[in-house]
Amino acid sequence: MKVVEVLHMNGGNGDISYANNSLVQRKVILMTKPITEQAISDLYCSFFPETLCIADLGCSSGANTFLVVSELVKIVEKERKIHNLQSAGNLFHFNDLPGNDFNTIFQSLGKFQQDLRKQIGEEFGPCFFSGVPGSFYTRLFPSESLHFVHSSYSLMWLSQVPDLIEKNKENIYIASTSPPSVIKAYYKQYEKDFSNFLKYRSEELMKGGKMVLTFLGRESEDPSSKECCYIWELLSMALNELVLEGLIEEEKVDSFNIPQYTPSPEEVKYIVEKEGSFIINRLEATRVHWNVSNEGINGGYNVAKCMRAVAEPLLVSQFDQKLMNLVFQKYEEIISDCISKEKTEFINVIVSLTKKR
Repeated sequence: MKVVEVLHMNGGNGDISYANNSLVQRKVILMTKPITEQAISDLYCSFFPETLCIADLGCSSGANTFLVVSELVKIVEKERKIHNLQSAGNLFHFNDLPGNDFNTIFQSLGKFQQDLRKQIGEEFGPCFFSGVPGSFYTRLFPSESLHFVHSSYSLMWLSQVPDLIEKNKENIYIASTSPPSVIKAYYKQYEKDFSNFLKYRSEELMKGGKMVLTFLGRESEDPSSKECCYIWELLSMALNELVLEGLIEEEKVDSFNIPQYTPSPEEVKYIVEKEGSFIINRLEATRVHWNVSNEGINGGYNVAKCMRAVAEPLLVSQFDQKLMNLVFQKYEEIISDCISKEKTEFINVIVSLTKKR
C-alpha cells in the first residue's frame, strides 16, 4: 500500500462522505480553540504582521476545513483590533495529500466568504487561499514564509505502513495480541515521521512562529492500550467475521495494517525535545465520546459512518469494494454492542509550539 496514493477521506457531500460524518473532528477543533487563541495572541505580541500566513496541514474537505479558517480569522481580527493594526489580508494554505477532495473546498469558497462577512462584518482584511497538495512529511513551503501552522486529527497518520518483521495476525492495527516487534515498528515509523515533520516546519516557519497540533492519541504509556486501539480492534472483528464466512481471505486481513500511530503526551514531548527546533508552550490531553451526534440514539450507526468516511479508501485498496456495505454493517453492530456496555472515548493530545529564535 502506497499511503500517499490511498490515504484520503471519502470526498464529496454524500451520505458516507467525510463532509457529512466528521462531528467528532469538529468538536475537537472547537475544544482546541482556547489554545489556538493564546498562540495567535502571543504571535501578535512578537510580530505585528500585516499579512498573516497560515497553513492548515491535513485540511481534508467539508465544513471543518472552513471552521478552522473562520475561527482563525475571528481570532486574528480580535488581536488586530487590540493592537490597532491595519490588515493587508490573511493568506491560508490548504494542505493535504493529492487524493484529497480539493475541488469541494474551492467550489465552496465563495459562499464561505459571504457567510464570514455576515458573521464578523466587512472590515476584516481580504483572505487569500491556496491549495498545496503533498505530504507534510516533506517540504511544502518556502523558507521562513509561515507565521502559524495548524493541524488537527492528521499527524497520527504515518507516511507509510511500518516495516513489520512478523505478521500482525488477525489485527489491522496495534492490539493487545500484537507481537512486540509490531509495536516497536509502529513507534519507530512514528518517531521518524514526526521528527521529519518538525524539521521541515522549522525551516518553513519564521523565527518565533507558532504551531498548534492535535493528534488522536492516548494517555497511557502502553501503545496497545484499549483507549487508543479499541476502535480499530472492533473493525478487525468485523473483517474476521467475513473471513469465517469465506468472503475475505485470511491472508488479506493478516497483511493489512492501518498506517497510524496514536502517541502519548510523553512521546510527543520526547520527540519535540529530541528534534530541538521548538519550545513546548502547552501539552495536554482531552477526551471526546465516540458518538457526539445529537441526532437520534443510534450511536453505533453514527460512529460506524464516521469511521467509514475515514477508513474506507484504505480498506478498498486491500478488500473488494462490493464488501464495504457488509463490513460496515457488521462494524455498526459490534460498535452498538460495545457502546451499550462501556464508556467509549477518543483521547486527544494537543501541543502548542514556538519555533526557537
